[in-house]
Amino acid sequence: MRKLFLFLTLLSLPFSLLQAKTLDTRAAYLWSSSKNQATASLLVAPTYNTQTGLVFRYVKDMQDYSFGRLKDPIFSVYLPMLFQFELMDFEFTPFYYFKHNSQNPAYQDAYAYGATAALTVLMENDQVNDIYTRARLGASYARQQGTLFTKNAAPENTDYDQVAYFLQLSHSMFQAYRLEATGAAFQYPDGITDVTAWRGVLNQQDLVALQTLDITRDLRKYALGGRFVRMWAESGSSLYVGYSFTENYTADPDHSFIIGNSFPLVRNVFLDIAYNHIETTSHKNKRDIFYVGLGAAL
Repeated sequence: MRKLFLFLTLLSLPFSLLQAKTLDTRAAYLWSSSKNQATASLLVAPTYNTQTGLVFRYVKDMQDYSFGRLKDPIFSVYLPMLFQFELMDFEFTPFYYFKHNSQNPAYQDAYAYGATAALTVLMENDQVNDIYTRARLGASYARQQGTLFTKNAAPENTDYDQVAYFLQLSHSMFQAYRLEATGAAFQYPDGITDVTAWRGVLNQQDLVALQTLDITRDLRKYALGGRFVRMWAESGSSLYVGYSFTENYTADPDHSFIIGNSFPLVRNVFLDIAYNHIETTSHKNKRDIFYVGLGAAL
């Protein structure tokens, strides 16, 4: 099943490249004391109202964990697709995590696959005053192979399903300001009672992206986030600040603060830099994350 999923994910890209009218490439690097991540993406627009591409991601853990370090790099691939209609946009992104071999014979190898789908609707369209409001509603599904830890029970090598639902509201004014608010809830069809930890490779950001750069594999309960963006349309630059709060089943709650700046280097080439500070409500776990991304549109 998972091999068929990966095959279908990769099959359609070569046909899109042959007919592409525009091309968008990006490369990004994220680093912190606990994890490093590199991302490369290629997006194409086969027609005026469609976009598809391929994204590769590499993650390297830098620290040990109570159940053993994920020593080998973690590789994943994504196939984002966007379909634009007159009144709405539809996004669909399947993803696949390649098998990560366990160094500890007590735990099985880990992999994951799933998809995210979202519908964006234009709720307010005031072209005279340049005021727009959009709502983005979506759901995600992931299935992981890994090891589940519960209270008063031995670790269990198992497959584990996860579902997430999210709603994002975006309000832009005068081509200069944008306000965003996001809420998400997480569901576990296989049960979450007494679960204390999960040994797997899936980054929860793949299910719902909030105002954080954190790479987390802890199982989430719900999350809330917001962002303020100041834009300069004449130069294509923007400055943004964001905050998110996440309640977890397998970790303390997180507060995330992010600030970033996106601006053009030369024509059609953009640089995005950001800093993200994260700490738990108990202040016992603090993380500082740095990000730099480079993109070019052809």
